[in-house]
Amino acid sequence: MNTAASFPHHLTQIKGLSAQEIETLLNRADFFAECAKNKKAFPQSLEQETLATLFFENSTRTRASFELAAKRLGATVLNLDISTSSTSKGETLLDTLQTLEAMDVSLFVVRHKESGTANFLAENAHSGIINAGDGNHAHPTQALLDALTLRRHFGDLKGRIVTICGDISHSRVASSDIEIFTLLGMKIRLAGPKALVPQTFAEADNIKIFENMDEALKSTDAVICLRVQRERMQAGLVADGEEYAELWGLNEERLKLLPAHAVVMHPGPANRGVEITSAVADGNRSLIREQVRLGVAARMAVLEHIATARRPH
Repeated sequence: MNTAASFPHHLTQIKGLSAQEIETLLNRADFFAECAKNKKAFPQSLEQETLATLFFENSTRTRASFELAAKRLGATVLNLDISTSSTSKGETLLDTLQTLEAMDVSLFVVRHKESGTANFLAENAHSGIINAGDGNHAHPTQALLDALTLRRHFGDLKGRIVTICGDISHSRVASSDIEIFTLLGMKIRLAGPKALVPQTFAEADNIKIFENMDEALKSTDAVICLRVQRERMQAGLVADGEEYAELWGLNEERLKLLPAHAVVMHPGPANRGVEITSAVADGNRSLIREQVRLGVAARMAVLEHIATARRPH
């Protein structure tokens, strides 16, 4: 990818960012989180910007999070209904982007089922592109909010152990989480059905693969349960929901295997009763609601950073 198509002019993936760049974003997100917590006014650093959301996959929470983030910083937000837009009438994605750029839209938040879509747009755009998830490639703002949630809970993350459970192979969340946690010096455990955990990860010094859920949970600091995709069950790559829950689901019994200080996370939406039970998701070890809350702060930091970097200096 050419440098003009990468951070800080766009955010399409975690790969390529430095630990210092991650820390800068997390520190700014911390500031915004404190502003929200203490009901302080947010800087109107995006009041000259117009942001459009282009979601070719449904995601109420991610879209709402970005919209809130942009509006809190003073931006004008354009939410496009893709199902009724010109893209459903044969206009290409790039045509849509360029049409909106002609209307002075300066930032785009894009979610698409095809891996690489965000990178393609960044290479062809005159505006800032933020990836809200593309295929199984990347979900950088989810990784940032996950890191922010853990850092605000534990402080320094270096040497901390995080266990990621489920379908690692097809998860853009897992891909981006692994990259950001590695940059922050964490130790990573991957647990899931053998067919869904790439064995190449075992080559990394900070990553260990577990084929037994109970073993993976012992002495970990945090557990991230990934959503089970129903199509994986239909393809026979994983067992049905009931069997998956028995082998890999996080329930109250398995919760007892965790150290007393360990916490539970999930990128949402959860299949309750499959990868995580309601008792665990809603229990006092869960940071799931905190992830949602801090997601807005993390996205505020990203939007501000990219908009500022793109302005003439």
